[in-house]
Amino acid sequence: MESSHDAKKPSIEVAENGPYLVNGMQTLKNSRGETIPTKPVMALCRCGGSAKKPFCDGTHARIGFSGRRLAERSTNERVDYRGKRITIHDNRAVCAHAGYCTDSLSAAFNSGAEPWIDPDGADVEKIIETIRECPSGALSYSIDGIEHRGQDREPMISVSKDGPYVVVGGPELQDEEHSRPESADHYTLCRCGGSRNKPFCDGTHWHIKFHDDKN
Repeated sequence: MESSHDAKKPSIEVAENGPYLVNGMQTLKNSRGETIPTKPVMALCRCGGSAKKPFCDGTHARIGFSGRRLAERSTNERVDYRGKRITIHDNRAVCAHAGYCTDSLSAAFNSGAEPWIDPDGADVEKIIETIRECPSGALSYSIDGIEHRGQDREPMISVSKDGPYVVVGGPELQDEEHSRPESADHYTLCRCGGSRNKPFCDGTHWHIKFHDDKN
């Protein structure tokens, strides 16, 4: 039986060549952890050009923003790294390059090594703790054949510093291309306008030096 909490779960609709239309989200925060007042329906900028970030001001129409996915769907592929006690799953196509894994646990996640993930390189507990910090859902893990992707969190959107929208709590994502996040519980949505894997962040904000001094 569906609980009342599930029945009221928020949703995010990806408008064609337009903003994210967020329905029923009660918690929106900026990169400093401060709460941004919400409305039952909100339009969040995804072209990167709004002067009212994180909210849409119609700039997408003026600049001819295209929300089309440019990356081949075949690149959206998960790779498994099997260790003695844990298997780490990784999908580079949806990585937001937040750096939590490489910065926190380089013994297991080393971008300078090949392969870059060593599931036996650190304590399993440390690896799990690090994977749980991954905002995009690119990383997950399995132990004894049981996969762990989601976490039990209240729905929330956080505006990361000069980066994507970090979504947790499983709001349903709706778009015409039937995009599905790697983890339904948490994912990162592009807000710089440059990702080739729209609506998901692919780290392009780093390369184009996207900046938002207000959030």
